[in-house]
Amino acid sequence: MTGRLALDYLGHSTVAIDLDGIRLLTDPVTRSRIGPLRRVEPVPLRDRLQGVDAVLISHVHWDHLDIPSLRALGRGTPIFVPAGAGGWLRRAGFSDVRELAVGDTADVGGVAIRAVPAIHSGFRPPLGPTAPPLGFVIRGSRTVYFAGDTDLFDGMAELGEPIDMALIPVWGWGPTLGRGRHLDPLRAAQSLRLIRPIAAMPIHWGTYWPHALGRIFPERLVEPPAAFVEFAAELAPDVQTVPTAVGDVVEWEA
Repeated sequence: MTGRLALDYLGHSTVAIDLDGIRLLTDPVTRSRIGPLRRVEPVPLRDRLQGVDAVLISHVHWDHLDIPSLRALGRGTPIFVPAGAGGWLRRAGFSDVRELAVGDTADVGGVAIRAVPAIHSGFRPPLGPTAPPLGFVIRGSRTVYFAGDTDLFDGMAELGEPIDMALIPVWGWGPTLGRGRHLDPLRAAQSLRLIRPIAAMPIHWGTYWPHALGRIFPERLVEPPAAFVEFAAELAPDVQTVPTAVGDVVEWEA
């Protein structure tokens, strides 16, 4: 159906984007445990990971590029990665890996994908590759901006086209944001003044927790999207916010 946009929030930075009959999956991390991180929400059922036409990887950190989660999708699934990470993934056994640098474009079944900047670390510790992080603008009958993992930066005002839906990180994987450049709820709301989308969905929250910390500051699992909505109402009142629980599916039309 023309204009159909469905967003299946599978947790953390993983969103299945169904746009004009094409299914894209962002930063798939779908296991119960990633190193010291334990998933506090149910693992997605297998049928929610079927029919993926392409995968978009924003950067090479463990909680965004997870080899076992990718293998579960099939080694031949097209994977778009930041320039510099392709060889590493091919050596891991994936046959259709395509590198993108900022400004590069690709086409998946008539849906256009363009790599845009992000401000974040591009190194995968301890001995992994280094590749500049990316965001993605996805354009069909609707236009979606997937910010990846990023801090606030002026270039968000220069994405090149109007955005219908922005997928914005508002937290991380534990009681603090840890090291690196991230958006918190306030800075995520401030980003809306630059991006100027019609609507925004908070992502990158409430899914993984460091096992050794137990449930210290459990409010961090639920507070970030609510705080984002409050800040957005004040700072960007013209933007429709779409707070979504992990596991929810949103059918959205402007």
